[in-house]
Amino acid sequence: MKEKTKLINAGRSKEFTGSAVNPKLVRTSTVVFDTVDQMNLAGEQCNQNVEYYGRRGTSTTFALTKAIAELENAAGCYVYPCGTAAITSSLLAFLSQGDHLLMVDSVYEPTREFVDGTLKRLGVEVSYYDPAANDLEALCQANTKVIFLESPGSWTMEVQDVPAIAKLAKRLGIVTVIDNTYATPFNFRPLDVGIDISIHSATKYLCGHSDVMLGVASASQSTWPQLQKFSYQLGQCASVDDCYTVLRGLRTLSVRMAQHNESALTIAAWLQAHSLVDHVRHPAFEACPGHEFFKRDFVGGNGLFSFVLKQGNQVALDAMLDSLKHFKMGFSWGGYESLALGSTSMAGRRTATQWSQPGPLLRLHIGLEDVQDLQSDLEQGLKIFEQHMMTEN
Repeated sequence: MKEKTKLINAGRSKEFTGSAVNPKLVRTSTVVFDTVDQMNLAGEQCNQNVEYYGRRGTSTTFALTKAIAELENAAGCYVYPCGTAAITSSLLAFLSQGDHLLMVDSVYEPTREFVDGTLKRLGVEVSYYDPAANDLEALCQANTKVIFLESPGSWTMEVQDVPAIAKLAKRLGIVTVIDNTYATPFNFRPLDVGIDISIHSATKYLCGHSDVMLGVASASQSTWPQLQKFSYQLGQCASVDDCYTVLRGLRTLSVRMAQHNESALTIAAWLQAHSLVDHVRHPAFEACPGHEFFKRDFVGGNGLFSFVLKQGNQVALDAMLDSLKHFKMGFSWGGYESLALGSTSMAGRRTATQWSQPGPLLRLHIGLEDVQDLQSDLEQGLKIFEQHMMTEN
């Protein structure tokens, strides 16, 4: 079955839909039973999509987890109230006091905060590694239990050699966890190349409409029982309304991703030729670190990329961002709307590697608006930026 067809059919078996097109929306906290044997049997079938208590989920939840597991070629999938909860639960499931974690240096900021705060407080040793370093054997220790990847990095866009890292980890008996939100299961399936756990902030492209907080983690056969058991013990669960909304978003994922990608490539190419731009950091561009891995492993891109200006300061950057009309400022991406964020410093976002670029870094998410409107908005914003720079000089 082709991937576009999978997106339409995943999680839509009769057990979830009945005679309807979409899975049923089932809300409940208490699940009632007619006999003690029936209740005990349901309690034992924790991995078989059987309703037992609202926290385990209802058929709506199971429709989503089965859909994601199908798309990821995973043994199982668990849902969480947000992407960060999926990340933290997955790490806690496989790390204990005295263990060592290898964490990519380009990681999402909330993940870094959790690692540097909670995990270190719990006695887990953490080492950050260069996202361009794909031979990690020298960094692995006897107590290394998890390697965490994020590819591409959500700000600086480095693409990692995921298959090579997965192969090394398998040989050394280390669990691998990846934040795969950028790719979605449509553009890259990490479990197919040996990764153990693939995480998505379903808040972003899987939903696609900026109206849900949800996270999912899909696991391999060897890691699924531990991830499922520990996540349930942590009390992790998600609203069935949010699960239903993400299921609906899955059906249009392929067409949305295609349009995001097409528009982003158009704008990225235009920016690359702009006189104020030093370079564009888009995985599909040859100059982007790890482009060869993106070309080899990914089916396509999306609407997210960054670019670096040749010079600049915070005042000029703020003036540019304030002037934008179609690009709004906000902490997410993957919805239908365009977003822009900028930074003149990567301080706090890097510890193992140096970030030395000539000017500010801007990250754009290209939404589903007309590409000419978005380009015109950026053009006037860059003029505002240039005017402030000339005034100060």
